[in-house]
Amino acid sequence: MKRSDMVAEAAITLLAERGMRGLTHRAVDEAAGLPPGSTSNLARTRAALLELALARLTALEEHALAPAISGGPPSREELPDVLAEAVHVQVNDRRRTLARYELALEATRRPELRAIYDRAGRRFRDPAVALLAAVGSRDPVRHARQVVAFGEGMMFDAIAGAGAVPTRTELREAMRELLSGMLDLPPAALP
Repeated sequence: MKRSDMVAEAAITLLAERGMRGLTHRAVDEAAGLPPGSTSNLARTRAALLELALARLTALEEHALAPAISGGPPSREELPDVLAEAVHVQVNDRRRTLARYELALEATRRPELRAIYDRAGRRFRDPAVALLAAVGSRDPVRHARQVVAFGEGMMFDAIAGAGAVPTRTELREAMRELLSGMLDLPPAALP
């Protein structure tokens, strides 16, 4: 693993375990098992360290979500399964999702991080627009925003809220119910 990836991985873990206040260059060196000063040599400032962590996190999420969204556009009937699987992947990687929440909150206070965070987010939102357009959404941009917000709410409730972690079946049915109004989906045949 490249040193920059080691540093970014350690930063992601620290963000998830200790929050933003626990993310220091020294703590990253220790968590990554690197000599003191290694993180500072790679990412001089806190902003640079946050950018490095966000870039790695984005790459990890793209890799994790690839199986759920690869294989061409799904049919209307398959779309709830595809979207449910994407949420399921995120809910079940608590470390990655908690770190993303920490970075999202920090981005509200740092305009330079906000710009990077928003660019990274488009890498996930744009495919959602394309998926909904492919299945005939009358307003794919608005519908994608609603689907993403719904998925984010499910993830937040399971990871940081008071809710239980939903099963794939629960996520699939929730997505089907949401999409049925947008796309006029037929009722599901429950397994």
